[in-house]
Amino acid sequence: MKNNKNISYRNVKITDRFFSAYQRLAVEVVIPYQEAILNDEVEGAEKSHVFANFQIAAQEKEGAFYGFVFQDSDLYKWLEAVSYSLYLKPDDALLGRADNAIALIGRAQQADGYINTYFTINDQYEKFANLREAHELYCAGHMIEAAVSYYEATGNQNLLAIARKKADLIYDIFINQSKPGYPGHQEIELALMRLYRVFNEEKYLHLAKHFIDERGKSPSYFDEENARLDWFVWGKSNGDNRYNQSHLPVREQREAVGHAVRAVYMYTAMADIANETGDEELYKACEILWASITDRKMYLTGAIGSTSFSEAFTSDYDLPNDTIYGETCASIGLAFFAQKMLNINPDSNYADVIERVLYNSILSGMSLSGTNFFYCNPLEAEPGVSGVTHSYSHVKPSRPKWYACACCPPNIARFLTSLGDYIWAENDSQIFSHLFIGSMMESPAKNIKIELETDYPYQSSLNYHFSGSGLFDFCIRMPDWAKDFSLTLNGERIDILAFQNGYLKIRRKWDDGDVIIVDFPLKVRKIYANDKVRANAGKVAFMRGPLVYCAEECDNGKLQNIFIPRNSEPEILAFDPNLLNGVVPLSAQAIRAKSDEKLYSENPPAESLITVKLIPYYAWANRKEGQMRVWFNERN
Repeated sequence: MKNNKNISYRNVKITDRFFSAYQRLAVEVVIPYQEAILNDEVEGAEKSHVFANFQIAAQEKEGAFYGFVFQDSDLYKWLEAVSYSLYLKPDDALLGRADNAIALIGRAQQADGYINTYFTINDQYEKFANLREAHELYCAGHMIEAAVSYYEATGNQNLLAIARKKADLIYDIFINQSKPGYPGHQEIELALMRLYRVFNEEKYLHLAKHFIDERGKSPSYFDEENARLDWFVWGKSNGDNRYNQSHLPVREQREAVGHAVRAVYMYTAMADIANETGDEELYKACEILWASITDRKMYLTGAIGSTSFSEAFTSDYDLPNDTIYGETCASIGLAFFAQKMLNINPDSNYADVIERVLYNSILSGMSLSGTNFFYCNPLEAEPGVSGVTHSYSHVKPSRPKWYACACCPPNIARFLTSLGDYIWAENDSQIFSHLFIGSMMESPAKNIKIELETDYPYQSSLNYHFSGSGLFDFCIRMPDWAKDFSLTLNGERIDILAFQNGYLKIRRKWDDGDVIIVDFPLKVRKIYANDKVRANAGKVAFMRGPLVYCAEECDNGKLQNIFIPRNSEPEILAFDPNLLNGVVPLSAQAIRAKSDEKLYSENPPAESLITVKLIPYYAWANRKEGQMRVWFNERN
């Protein structure tokens, strides 16, 4: 272990049409819009009050705390996104406003290093007493991540000093003073690993490992805390410690359970710690939990979390399309987990999942305008039911401007602006092309630059151009959907190839001007679920390359009475630059069954032949509000 590392976004410049547009949107629209939200300046949006909370905590204005107990984290995630943005596109005005926000955070920090506006303003509550509910360690984790990112992007250590002071306080309380407990919402563990690498100080690794190792031990800390406390944020625990993955020591956990975001954040930290320390038992637990998610609890789009009750995983193969939770943050967390597993073992299985969630359940979390967001990402939507009736109240048929609980929008912003971190990786003897995102990558360690030119995901050709020279393996992921491909090196076709864990491996001394061209035919694929997934029994879905496709009512009329004949072969339509910022739609022959007007009838539905138009799932809900379906009834 500990042989591979991702090539930092600071050594990667995204250049393709698809994701350069998303990064430009994030820099020019999303980050300024979210700043206005955090200042309560967007009419018709949910109130944030984050900046005001810090001003009140710093005693610079009067008022009461507003929002959720974790409200501070929205500002920290926004600052992390700002950090990457400033590296992508220097902006003195944004830099000044970020510095002002950091100075405000510093003024709200107490002398001992403590900072959390909920507790500072509501000073009747004991600090670090309600770890299960109060999110103090979660907020600290997001502050640490923002601080590390801001330092790496700008060289400015102001936020890093604030975060380090808070981390040192936490270390003193939980290690030196031996206070029992661990986070109710995992996050600080993976943040501490980033802080450890900045300062190379073992105590931050020790603290991260301590929180992981203590979790789930018997007797349960959360049960004891619950019995002792006389104040609660949401109420007493129901005793189900699976919700926050503290039901067993982490090395004994064999199934992904509970709150999906907490789970994948914890698994990310587990994998990172296992890689850093060589802990094979911890790594084995990660492998088992990975399989639990991706083999039995993951949607076609990469979404995870099947139920709104506890925002959680449910039973194996329980994957309802219309009541799904599928939180955007959970998809982002799954990508985090996958990347850490890739760093341990460069197996294409992990990169395939990053690709799946990126092009589908992450991108769907934000509108094409960058100013509206999904918290939940359903695979079926029904206006008048979705977002309205009790069991569907969490599933919106269109994206709101913001949320009272707004963890997802700034998470998307920080993910898109740091996307360069996920494309390439290397070790002493290899360079890996994990994602097919057009970009220029530089490896200072190998004195090599590689440019990937592509119009992926809508065109299939990958053109790799090498600058510099060196002897190493160049490893290109073979996607799980790619049944065949062609490859040329400097214009000559190569048919005898070596493969390693799903990667095509070419070992040679690379010279300036070398060119590799790889082509995967982007055919339409019919997808069928395991018959244990009862929601999709007798149904079919469509993919092309990494993209899941769906149908919307605005193109097709009502969708619930459409059937796809088994012999229907979807057609790939021409790229339409005027549709949804440019997409390749599909069409398929189908049957519409039209019943009479009675609620129940003995008359069979009348049938007619129709053509269904399909668009990439990530782009749904950007036109008129209406029905949406990913899975269709199929018939012979």
